Amino acid sequence: MDIIIAGAGKVGFNLAKTLSIGHNVTVIDKNAEALSRIQESLDILPLRGDVENIQTYESFVDTHIDLFIAVTNIDNVNLVATLVADTVLSIDKKIVRLQQAFFADTAVAKKLNIDTMIFPTTLASKGVASLLRYPKANNVKLFKYTHHRLISVMVSKEYTPQIFYPSTFHIVGIERNKEFFIPDGAIEIQPRDLVYFFGEEEAICKICHNLEIDTNKQIQRCVVFGGNDLGVAIAKELIQLTSDVKLVEKDLELCHKADELLKGKVSIINSKYGTHDIFEDEGLEHADIFISATANDEFNIIKSLEAKERGIKKVVAINNDMEYYNLMHSLGIIVVRGPKMSAYNTIMEEISSTGVVIQKSFCGAEAVVFMRKIFPHSNLIAKKVKPLSIKSTFLFYIREEKLSIFHEKLILQEGDLLVIFTKAQQSPKVKQWIYEL
Repeated sequence: MDIIIAGAGKVGFNLAKTLSIGHNVTVIDKNAEALSRIQESLDILPLRGDVENIQTYESFVDTHIDLFIAVTNIDNVNLVATLVADTVLSIDKKIVRLQQAFFADTAVAKKLNIDTMIFPTTLASKGVASLLRYPKANNVKLFKYTHHRLISVMVSKEYTPQIFYPSTFHIVGIERNKEFFIPDGAIEIQPRDLVYFFGEEEAICKICHNLEIDTNKQIQRCVVFGGNDLGVAIAKELIQLTSDVKLVEKDLELCHKADELLKGKVSIINSKYGTHDIFEDEGLEHADIFISATANDEFNIIKSLEAKERGIKKVVAINNDMEYYNLMHSLGIIVVRGPKMSAYNTIMEEISSTGVVIQKSFCGAEAVVFMRKIFPHSNLIAKKVKPLSIKSTFLFYIREEKLSIFHEKLILQEGDLLVIFTKAQQSPKVKQWIYEL
């Protein structure tokens, strides 16, 4: 594919790094230093220019562009860049990252002929809020074509190892001692395992209560550390679920702005010096959940460790850099993708998915789940399909919302949903199989 990425920041760099394998990628940005860093490590075409200027795209007029991705840090720039590029170029698909959620409530996408709008701040804040609905979970993933959930839980260190036998849900992955694997059949769950379950939500939640005995059954008292856009967005989500939310921020101006945006529904605490004593002084140590939501991953780790030291059982850190993912896990910190990570992963999932096949990554991109829906008039209806046999891969099919293991030849029916969990290393083979059915 011929791909243009507008924006050479962290998201643009990571997208270019992944997409440059097998595709022609051009990255456009005004920042010569950022382009130079990309060019040093990636086989891409760097182009210094204003993404809002029509002249920037003159050299591509005779080239058919398969994908245009706008990921600068300014919403208006992304929208204008997409409009300008679409005016002078032939583009198949346009993806735009936007910070302000209000664009989702308008006809902007239709007016500007944008195929997909990504709202990473909203994705990150909803990811945190889901932990209040699932108090024992580390992460929850919902899917378009089924009510079944992918729910992960960190097993308590006091848990007595027991063998798990599948029922209406299955273990589709375990992270143990920093290593991820997909079990084959019955498996003994051990303390400190991070276990990924797929299946009926209610049944998974019941076993989560047995596996994770540290946190409260209900989360009511919440502390958000960081008064930036993300911290405010998280607080907005939380006050829809509980009335006891505190937001801590060092910058007094951001405190006033947060108080205005949250309409006085959240207790705003100005921590000018960010001292350790604030936990005791403001009663933060009694929180059921602590979320460190600054833009600095290292600072988020430090504040999360302080919260754990003070006895808070459920501690969450926003993660924007994959290098810190394993460290956070090893420290017993729940990891939620930050806006940059959410933008990258969601865009890659959007590129990798079609209207027929959905692809999502989990466990810090160590694993991937594919789903293929059998729609009416599909040529797969009544076709006998043999299951894929690849190491570290687990196959299911869902028929009328009943989850079954796909281990022998199956005659497909309209409405069936094929579901495949696999390690990231095996995903190209799985992807080829599911697309070529």
